[in-house]
Amino acid sequence: RRKTKADVARENGLEPLAKIIMKQNERDVENAAFRFVKNEVKSTAEALEGARNIIAEWINENGVVRERARQHYARNAVITSKLVKGKEEEAQKYRDYFKYEQELHRVPAHRILALFRAENEGFIKTKVSANGVDDFKERLNRFFIKSNGQAAEQIELAADDACKRLLFPAMETESKTLAKEKADKSSIAVFAENLRNLLMEPPLGPKRILAIDPGFRTGCKVVCIDAKGDLLHNETIYPHPPQNELKRAMSKVRTLVNQFKIDAIAVGDGTAGRETENMLKKIVFERKVGAFMVNEDGASIYSASKVGRAEFPSYDVTVRGAVSIGRRLMDPLAELIKIDPKSLGIGQYQHDVDQKQLKETLDRVVESCVNAVGVNLNTASSHLLTYVSGLGEKLAQNIVDYRKENGAFGSRAELKKVPGLGAKAYELSAGFLRVPESENPLDNSAVHPERYKLVEKMAKKLRKQVDEILFQPDLENQLNLAEFEDEETGLLTLRDILSELAKPGRDPRAGIKRFEYDPRLKTIADVQEGMIVPGMVTNVTNFGAFVNIGIKENGLIHISNLANEFISNPADVVKLNQQLLVKVIEVDADRKRIQLSLKEV
Repeated sequence: RRKTKADVARENGLEPLAKIIMKQNERDVENAAFRFVKNEVKSTAEALEGARNIIAEWINENGVVRERARQHYARNAVITSKLVKGKEEEAQKYRDYFKYEQELHRVPAHRILALFRAENEGFIKTKVSANGVDDFKERLNRFFIKSNGQAAEQIELAADDACKRLLFPAMETESKTLAKEKADKSSIAVFAENLRNLLMEPPLGPKRILAIDPGFRTGCKVVCIDAKGDLLHNETIYPHPPQNELKRAMSKVRTLVNQFKIDAIAVGDGTAGRETENMLKKIVFERKVGAFMVNEDGASIYSASKVGRAEFPSYDVTVRGAVSIGRRLMDPLAELIKIDPKSLGIGQYQHDVDQKQLKETLDRVVESCVNAVGVNLNTASSHLLTYVSGLGEKLAQNIVDYRKENGAFGSRAELKKVPGLGAKAYELSAGFLRVPESENPLDNSAVHPERYKLVEKMAKKLRKQVDEILFQPDLENQLNLAEFEDEETGLLTLRDILSELAKPGRDPRAGIKRFEYDPRLKTIADVQEGMIVPGMVTNVTNFGAFVNIGIKENGLIHISNLANEFISNPADVVKLNQQLLVKVIEVDADRKRIQLSLKEV
C-alpha cells in the first residue's frame, strides 16, 4: 500500500508522542512534544501534527468507530449527483440525474445503476455524504476524550481529521459498494424471473412450421422446418416496399404451406412484422394454418454464434435467424437457451451488474427450467443436454455422438453405454431425460429409474401392468401408501410419484395462445390517450413493465399504475409475455414515449 501520513510520522519517531496524548495524563502536551523535535521534525507544531496523523489512523481503524460510522451512514447517507461541465448535450438520456439528491437507502435499484452508469460514462459526478455529521463527531469525541486540556484538544483535532480525511471517504466508498451490490442483487433477481417466464413460455409442440424473418428492403426470409426443427426449404419473398411484390409473395407462401404440409406460421415481431402479419391474413389457405407473432430478440445473435454455425454451416445468417424464429414457436426453451440471456431484451441494466453473479444465477435458472420440463433424449441438441443435471458439455456431446453412431436410444438404461457416463451421472440425469420410443412407459415420465421397482410393486398390488395404472388420478384411493414407505421413500415422495403417474411426461408449460394487436395502431401517431388496447409484456423491471401494443415503441406501465393498491414488486402483478388490456394515459410523440395503465381497464 502507499505510504500514509501516519507511516511518515512513525518513521520520524512520533508514535510514543501519540500514545502520550491518547493516555491524556500529560498536562503540558507541547512540552512533551518538544522532546521529539529532532532530525526531520523541525518544530513542536510538526511533532504534534505527526502525532495527530497517527491518532487519526488509530481512530479510523478502530472497530467500534467503524461499526458506528456504518450504522450512521446506513441511516443517514444521501447520494447527490451533478452534471459534468460541458456534457449536457451528450448526456440528455441522463438528464434526470443532472441535479439529483435522495436518501441512499430509498433509491431504487434501477436509479442506482443508472447513476453509476452515467458516472462511468463521464457525464455526472456522484457523492455520498451523511446528514448529522456534527452529532456523530460529538459522540466520537465523547468516546475517546476522557479529560480536559491540551491532550483533549489534540484528540479532538485528530478525530476531526480522521473523519474528513479517512473515515467519511471510506464510508462513502463502502456505501456506494453496498448500494451497488444491493442493486445488482435486485436487478439480477428481476432478470432471473423474466428469464424463467420466457423459457417456460408455452410451446406449440412438434409441428411443421413456416417461419418468416420480415424485412422491407432486403425482403422476408422464409424457411420451412419439419416437426424436429430440421430445415426443409428456404427462400426470400419481397411483399413490402420498395419491391412491392405482394401478390407473388402471397402465392409463394400459399404454395409452400401446401407443399410442405405446414401446420403453423411463425412471424418475427421486428421490422415489417406487423405488415407481414397483415399480408398473411389476406391469404386463403387450403388447410388450417395458424399464424403467430414470435419475439425475435437475439435471433441475429444466434445466427452468428458458434452454435448457429455448427447447426447450419452451409447457410447464411438470414436463414439461421428465420429457423430460430420457427423453432422458438415450436419449443421456446430448447431454442432460447442457445442465446446469451443478455441478448434477449429482458431485465434491466444487465451489462452493469456483477457479471459473474449474473451468469451463475441465470445458469441456475436455465438448468432449473430444463429439468422441470424434461428433455427428449433422442432429439435434444448437445447444447440443451448440457443443462441437464449431472451432464456437462463433454457428456452432452458424447450422448449426441452415441446417438449418431447407434441410432435412437431405446431406453433410459441404454444411457449407461455412453462413453464417460458413469453411475453418478446416470443417477443425476436419468430422471430428467425422456425416451418416448422406449417399451417401458416410465422411460417417458419424470419417475426416476430407481423408483421403477416401486411402481411395479404398486401395479402388482392392483393386479395390473405398469401401463394400466398410468393416467389414473385416483391411484392414492386404491392403494395403502403406508405399505410402500421405507427409510428412503416417504409419503411425500410417494405422492409425487402418483402425481407423475397420473400425467406421465406432462409438460408444465401451459398451452399456447394466439395474440392479435389492435389493427388501428400502426405508428405512435395512431395512439391516443384514453384508448384501451391489447398488449403483451416484453420486459418487467423494478419500476414497472414495458408492453408491446403493436407499434415500434413499447409503452411503459409504471409501478404506480399496475394496480389500484400499493405494490412493491411489479412481478407480483405481471410477468413476461403476459397478454393483457392496457389503457393509454399519456403519449409523448416527440420523445417517443407512451405511458400505460392497468387501472380502470
